[in-house]
Amino acid sequence: MIKKSIKILALLFFSCLSAQDKPVETVYFEFDKFNLYEDQVKGILNFLKNTDTTKVESIQIYGYCDDRGANDYNYELSRKRVNTVQNILTEAGFNKNKIMIFEGKGRVILKKEEESNLSESRSKNRRVDLFLVKKNSFGKGIYNSFQENHKTGDRIYLEKILFRMGSSKLTEQSKKELDKIVTLLQQQKTMEFKIIGHVCCTPSYFNDAIDKETLQRKLSLNRAKNVYKYLLDKGINSLRMRYAGYGNKFPLGQGEELDRRVEFLILKI
Repeated sequence: MIKKSIKILALLFFSCLSAQDKPVETVYFEFDKFNLYEDQVKGILNFLKNTDTTKVESIQIYGYCDDRGANDYNYELSRKRVNTVQNILTEAGFNKNKIMIFEGKGRVILKKEEESNLSESRSKNRRVDLFLVKKNSFGKGIYNSFQENHKTGDRIYLEKILFRMGSSKLTEQSKKELDKIVTLLQQQKTMEFKIIGHVCCTPSYFNDAIDKETLQRKLSLNRAKNVYKYLLDKGINSLRMRYAGYGNKFPLGQGEELDRRVEFLILKI
């Protein structure tokens, strides 16, 4: 049974590699505007037409503004830009339940190297990015992203939440991924779940590995605990979450990096 689970998770990992790291579509806006021109709307519709939606698990939509203006105003403007794109998609027949994240991010702070061409840099920041998550669950109840309608016992494995050797500290990439999960958990307020930590490269006679931050043999537990604490700090109720370390019991057999991970197990909907 364990071997079968490992095989399923290995297949799931390879399918995760096909998930988008870069936006599959970007829509740009005029300064201080959230409406689009007719040719831009056609561009979104062509994108949808050329996308095989039967292979799409979910879509993520993020809106941005340039660096000018007050923060609160820019958050609201970026949210309106997201709503514009979302409405175009749903009115064209895209399943609204597959739009899992739609979030206004507010303004984008310019980097120093971008200041030399201020007008172009700002025009690129007034945008909405669309990301596709391909449908790639293997076996009953195993997914690579949070879904609209989960069942108790479902597992979510996110390949971007990985750790450095011997460390339980969250990487910046992991924090960005967890921020997306926070948005989803705020939408699904009754979901309860367990965060499960794993380790690599430890002899079988040890239950866990040593955490170089604490010098305790609780590395997988601390990885799960740090994810728990991060979600707690972001406002997720502690009563919804549990955490546990599974040590080296469930290696994927696909390299050390992939075994330095966490998973989410749905306990209650």
